[in-house]
Amino acid sequence: MINAHKAYAIPVPSDSILAPLYRGADLLDAYAVQLPAGAGDDLEMLVRAGFEPQAWWVRALTRVRDMIMATVGVKSSRAVGMAAAARGPVIGFFPLLSKSAGELVMGEDDRHLDFRLAIQQRAGAAGGRELVIVSVVHCHNLLGRTYLAVITPFHRVIARASLERVARRAV
Repeated sequence: MINAHKAYAIPVPSDSILAPLYRGADLLDAYAVQLPAGAGDDLEMLVRAGFEPQAWWVRALTRVRDMIMATVGVKSSRAVGMAAAARGPVIGFFPLLSKSAGELVMGEDDRHLDFRLAIQQRAGAAGGRELVIVSVVHCHNLLGRTYLAVITPFHRVIARASLERVARRAV
């Protein structure tokens, strides 16, 4: 039995809008969490519950990331969010690139890498619903590959924790 508040790794969904980006990705992963009975069905509201505001420890890691990456000229999370907010909606500091009833896509392109996050709401086990997060990253250069190698373990923890946070806050 899967714990309703515990996220778990799954195969990347073939029906994601990001599927064409899977080929050649430097990072490609997916996680899911079962939504509790009574959880709302507004996908954007669910996603915002996991990303806004971010947990204190995620904000702390993001600040460290921003300080280190500033030394090599990479945009800070705040700069990404502010620039995105001038163009349209953001979730956390991630630009919201597309939205449908069943899938949201967030992401950003930078000189070192391009990243996309898709979050899907779909049928889960035993007639329930689950939330799925798919991450796709394509690196452009050595800086991108080095950055990705360093942050990947943190990414995995944060992705799962964000889903678990949604499940806890969903009712």
